[in-house]
Amino acid sequence: MKTEPRESMEFDVVIVGAGPAGLAAAIRLKQANADLSVVVLEKGAEVGAHILSGAVVDPVGIDKLITDWRDDPDHPFKTEVKDDQFLFLGPAVSIRLPNFAMPPLMNNHGNYIVSLGNVCRWLAGRAEALGVEIYPGFAAAEVLYNEDGLVKGVATGDMGVQRDGTPGPMYARGMELHGKYTLIGEGVRGSLAKQLIANFKLDAESDYAKFGIGIKELWEVKPENHRQGLVQHSFGWPLGMTTGGGSFLYHLEDNLVAVGFVVHLNYKNPYLYPFEEFQRFKTHPAIRGTFEGGKRIAYGARAITEGGWQSVPKVSFPGGALIGCSAGFLNVPRIKGSHNAVLSGILAADKVAEALAAGKANDDALDAYENEWRGSEIGKDLKRVRNVKPLWSRLGTVLGVGIGGIDMWIAQLTGGWSPLGTLKHGKP
Repeated sequence: MKTEPRESMEFDVVIVGAGPAGLAAAIRLKQANADLSVVVLEKGAEVGAHILSGAVVDPVGIDKLITDWRDDPDHPFKTEVKDDQFLFLGPAVSIRLPNFAMPPLMNNHGNYIVSLGNVCRWLAGRAEALGVEIYPGFAAAEVLYNEDGLVKGVATGDMGVQRDGTPGPMYARGMELHGKYTLIGEGVRGSLAKQLIANFKLDAESDYAKFGIGIKELWEVKPENHRQGLVQHSFGWPLGMTTGGGSFLYHLEDNLVAVGFVVHLNYKNPYLYPFEEFQRFKTHPAIRGTFEGGKRIAYGARAITEGGWQSVPKVSFPGGALIGCSAGFLNVPRIKGSHNAVLSGILAADKVAEALAAGKANDDALDAYENEWRGSEIGKDLKRVRNVKPLWSRLGTVLGVGIGGIDMWIAQLTGGWSPLGTLKHGKP
C-alpha cells in the first residue's frame, strides 16, 4: 500500500518544526513578502507541546524579529532576571562565585525567565495572524527530492499503521508538502536533519558532534520559597570532577520554579544515571529548601547539542537549510540556544526571501546563509565560548572550567580571539 501515490500541496516555503527557529523563519518570511505561502509542520499535538517549560531567554532575537513586542499585552516575557547566582557545590557546602569574576557574556541581567512553550505559542499566534499555515500533530517523516536530487519538500508519516508495521483498517498515506525551499528546524538530532547531513555530507569539514542530556522539572513552590527573577546556575556535586555538567533553578512568576540538570554524554562512569543524580542534586542543603512543601507539576528531558562553533555542519543544502538546534547553535556555558534559534530563522528566511524574489527555487541559493552565519550575532556568540567544552572534557571541572572562564574573558575582550586558537573535541 505504500506504493500508492500521496496527495500533495504546494507552498513557497515548507518549515519543519514549530520551535523558536521555525516560527521565527515563518514570521520573517511573511514580513518580507506577505504574499508568500508558508507552512509549518509540528509533530506535537499543539505548538509548544514538545518544548520543555522553563528557560532564560536573551531577547536579542525577539527584538530583531518583533521590534514592538513589549507593546503586546499577551507577550510571555513577564519575568526579567533580577538576581544572578553561580554556585560551586560540594557534598554538603556551596560556594558562590563572585559575579564580577564571571565573563560578561554569562551575565543574565536583561534576559527573561520564561516558559519556552508559551513563547512558541505566542509566536505561533503572531505567525498565523500574518497568514502562516501551521499544522500541529503532523510529523515530517521523509525528505522529498526532485529528479536532480535536490530537496523539494517533505512528506508526513502514514497514518493507521499497526504495531507490526503493516497497514491497519484506518490506514492512510501521508501528505507531500512541496516547497521551493525547505527549512529544517526539528531540534537536536532530528530524523530529517540526520538524513540530510548524511546525504549531502554536510559535516565533512566539521569537528565531531557532541551532545548532552538535559532534564527539567517545573515546580509550584510555597510563596515563602519563591524569589521571582532569581537565576541560579551551579556545577560540581553530585557529578564527579571529571564529569561535565551542571544544574539550574529559574524562578518564574506565579510561584513557579524550573529546575534542570545537564550531563555531558562523554562521561565514563558506568554507574552514573543522570536522572538519579538529578534527584540527589535536589537534596543538597543549598537547593532542597526551595522545594520543601512544593509540588512537581511537569517534567521532561531532551538532548542538547554541545559541539558549538567547530561542530556546526554546513547549514545549507540544495533546496533548503538547517536552522536552530538542527544546526547546533546552542551556547553551552550559557545553556542558551533559543536566541540563536530565532536569529538563525531570521537569517535563513532573509536569504530564502531574496532567492524567491530573484525567481530561484530548489537550488543552492541558501549557501548565502551558510556563508554569513559565522559573521553574524550567532557566530560571534558561539566563537567566544568555543574552547569551554574541549577544556572541560580534557581537564575536568575545576581546571577546565577555570581555564575556560579565562579564555571566555579573553575572547570577550578581543572580539573572539583566543591564545588557544580553536581546540578540537578529539572524538565523538
